[in-house]
Amino acid sequence: MEQTKTKTGCLISSSSMLEDIDEEVKQLVPTLPKSMDGTIFELSLYQGFWFPTKLVQLNGVLSFQRCFQAHDQDIIVSSIPKCGTTWLKALIFSIVNRTRYTPSNTPLLTTNPHNPIPFLEFHLFNSKEIPDLSKVPSPRLLSSHVSHSLLPESIKQSKCRIVYICRNPFDSVVSLWHHYCEMFTDFEMPMEEFFELYFKGVVSYGPYWDHVLGYWKESLEKPNKVLFLKYEDMKEDTVSCLKRIAEFIGHPFSEEEDRNSVIEEIVELCSLRKLKNLEVNKNGMYMGKSPNKAFFRKGEVGKWVDYLSPSKKQHLENVMEEKLKGSDLSFKAFYLRFISIKQ
Repeated sequence: MEQTKTKTGCLISSSSMLEDIDEEVKQLVPTLPKSMDGTIFELSLYQGFWFPTKLVQLNGVLSFQRCFQAHDQDIIVSSIPKCGTTWLKALIFSIVNRTRYTPSNTPLLTTNPHNPIPFLEFHLFNSKEIPDLSKVPSPRLLSSHVSHSLLPESIKQSKCRIVYICRNPFDSVVSLWHHYCEMFTDFEMPMEEFFELYFKGVVSYGPYWDHVLGYWKESLEKPNKVLFLKYEDMKEDTVSCLKRIAEFIGHPFSEEEDRNSVIEEIVELCSLRKLKNLEVNKNGMYMGKSPNKAFFRKGEVGKWVDYLSPSKKQHLENVMEEKLKGSDLSFKAFYLRFISIKQ
């Protein structure tokens, strides 16, 4: 029988822990504040962040928090949804496995990037069993949309590396809106209304501001633990960002690899154009539920201007300025004035 360490270091059976979590969830869910994000999913506010109620009911978040045991060699890709997660997963998988696979035989040609780097809270732990990850080859490549404050203590206390990607909130909203349009046939919320909801924080895994700032502050305090990436920077100079990622996760490129254009090969392999046009991503399904094509659209910077009136744009820029005040976190995007907030 599998066993899991508690916070005190004691070993208990996984089945016993799941029974306790099941009972806790039954009592917890009815007490949580509820809302909707414009989709068929009801959201519940758990420990300051909005989650699909179904994800909490199926124990995904709580099981991940209580039962996941991080290894020092783990590499965890983290983000709030629709900030370049799929792209980053493809890049990191290719960096780590570049001596194992070539661009002509990599699994990325036949599977969505979310499969080789699975989500912890709604893929691995979102079931009635605690997954046995002990036999997964090192380094284990894992991912999560959970905020830093809600991560398991084993992640925070271990030497595992977290690579976090964010995107300016204006483009994130547009990307998420289109994602929902692909995922839900009855999603009919107007774009400007969805913008308003997103900036209020009522969105899966949001509020955006708290999510981004949590990882941002941790990256400043522990730069060897958390690498904070911006989607716009990666689009502007992917090669330099790839070198930075490889160095951070302990798989730096050699001078010979640099000369032989290995980095450029990975950039091309993982490009949106390449991934989007693969048969698996045009017609395949993720976890048997979501069309893979919903994870690939345009990946452009600054296209949000096509969806907002000038007055709404100004209002939301003011919201953004207030939310980021004092953080020194800034976003630079096409058609978006450079915002650098300082106290």
